[in-house]
Amino acid sequence: MILFAHTITARLEYVAAFLGTQLRGIPVKLTCNQAEFSAYPGARINYSDKKITADECWLPPSSLLFEQGIRPQPITCFETNGYKAFFKTGGDYPFDILAAVFYLLSRYEEYLPHKKDLYGRFAHTESLAFKEGFLGIPLIHYWLKDFSAMLSLKFPLFSSGNNVFHFLPTYDIDEAFSFKHKGWIRNTGAALKDLLKGNRARLRQRHKVRMNQEPDPFNSYDWMDDVHEKYKLEPRYFFLVAEKNASYDRNILPGKAVVSALIRRHADKYEVGLHPSWQSGDDPALLRREKERLEQAAGIRVASSRQHFIRFHVPGTFRRLIANGIKEDFSMGYGSINGFRASVSVPFYWYDLENETATGLLLYPFCYMDANSFYEQQYSAQQALAEMKQYYAEVKNVNGLFISIWHNTFLGTDERFKGWREVYLEFLDQHC
Repeated sequence: MILFAHTITARLEYVAAFLGTQLRGIPVKLTCNQAEFSAYPGARINYSDKKITADECWLPPSSLLFEQGIRPQPITCFETNGYKAFFKTGGDYPFDILAAVFYLLSRYEEYLPHKKDLYGRFAHTESLAFKEGFLGIPLIHYWLKDFSAMLSLKFPLFSSGNNVFHFLPTYDIDEAFSFKHKGWIRNTGAALKDLLKGNRARLRQRHKVRMNQEPDPFNSYDWMDDVHEKYKLEPRYFFLVAEKNASYDRNILPGKAVVSALIRRHADKYEVGLHPSWQSGDDPALLRREKERLEQAAGIRVASSRQHFIRFHVPGTFRRLIANGIKEDFSMGYGSINGFRASVSVPFYWYDLENETATGLLLYPFCYMDANSFYEQQYSAQQALAEMKQYYAEVKNVNGLFISIWHNTFLGTDERFKGWREVYLEFLDQHC
């Protein structure tokens, strides 16, 4: 497959590589040479204002991939083949799919002025996907399916590659234990709060756990191991190892031997990554120290991460991750609602829009997190199960990678999350 353009830009190279990889498993060949384009024996995409040959896919471009800098884009959505699209043009395809894909993957809208949510993050309500009602589907895949069908009609020998669906369960370990290993001061303070609130049942439970009379309600690790073995799953764990506690960093401090042992135990069996603390978002020096501490505990080089509270900002957060040796990040989703933040369900490389360069940081998008269902959407366990099934089906329908996020806290025995362990098991029973 070859693509002609009068000018080859970094933006065009980036999106053409993604397009080719998704359609054929190899990048699209780019050329500015009309003779080379005309002589090419396979599928030809003419990404210019004028037709070159009678036998081509003519895709008149919008200006986005040839611009420098960041500015508000004139976006008007319309419907084509049952799906929303934008950057409408003429030619053989109803819109500039290359520019539209680039806009969504680059998170262009997150560089523009926008409202932030309660936690200072890009608010999902500001996104085009939310406003236009396509947050719940991996829209880019449906575009690519239609585009591939059009190419097959024009070029009978063209055939798109078949991606394979995968399920990747991931877990964030924000708070390894509920009562144990937190120290006398922290437990005493929490016990006083229980007493003042009249929560005697929790006070009794705290005492029993501390006295080893019953298991800690957040200690779900053996159960999770059994589940992974039963269903032959290969999960990833992300550990929060903040050096000190703060409002949003409530982990057991990583200097404790029990934390190091827990991390090493998981690193010996599974892929382990860093869960950069909330505090590291305000103090970049902490990111390096947290990564080093996790590596020391795990006994491995750590090259993957997911931001705590899904708190990230473009381009700063991703640049810091790259500078600290992170190769894969699993934060591409919202911490306020489930859905497809970048409208895609396969990993893609981050494009640094300010520096106009494709990077080596591979972003893994997730579309379902237990905490969104529980805290933000206030779903019951059964409603959350239905939502998880819905997103699983969406991703499977396009042969993508379904990444779910669960926490050990939801999969333990804490009364607040009663029934959540059971629905997770029900989901696995039906889909694995």
